[in-house]
Amino acid sequence: MPIKTIQSYSELASQLKPGEKSYVLLYKSGSEASECSLANLNKAAASSEKFQVMLADVNEVRDIHTHFDISTVPSLLIFEGTEYSNVIKGCNDPSFYIGLFQDALYHAQAAASGQKQKHVTVYTTASCSWCTTLKNYLKSQQIRFTEIDVSRNQSAAEEMVRRSGQQGVPQTNIEGEVVVGFDRNRINSLLGIQQHTNN
Repeated sequence: MPIKTIQSYSELASQLKPGEKSYVLLYKSGSEASECSLANLNKAAASSEKFQVMLADVNEVRDIHTHFDISTVPSLLIFEGTEYSNVIKGCNDPSFYIGLFQDALYHAQAAASGQKQKHVTVYTTASCSWCTTLKNYLKSQQIRFTEIDVSRNQSAAEEMVRRSGQQGVPQTNIEGEVVVGFDRNRINSLLGIQQHTNN
């Protein structure tokens, strides 16, 4: 998807459409973290044509970050229709943004078909073997999830610890319910996964 540059909050508001998901990257040109985020988001955007992605340079656009009380950049604002729903701060890998778009696409398709799966976020690190086990299990159950490598995303790591009080991974956030470690029974219960056993 092409990334559209916007110049004001009013232009942003005019681009938001009911029933559609949109993303706005607030960045500061010349900032290393912002340029990193922009480059990686561009790579991810090239892999998906389903969502609208916009860009605003806070050096030039002064009324968007103040309207949403955003004090740091880069920040990726997420909109559900015309409503502001979430913000993701910092520079993330292209794979993170691709996962974000894929997860949103899955939920859009599920909603269109009358199915509903809870939002699942898995916090991992590259060296964590239990993280791989957990991800493989979710994939085997056809559960879509967003993966965040906390070793590469300090703000996400802090948010994870704030929610659970634990620093270890894996951790799974299922609609606000946090599961620390690979607790299969609790994950099954929260996601409605039926386990068939032989008597």
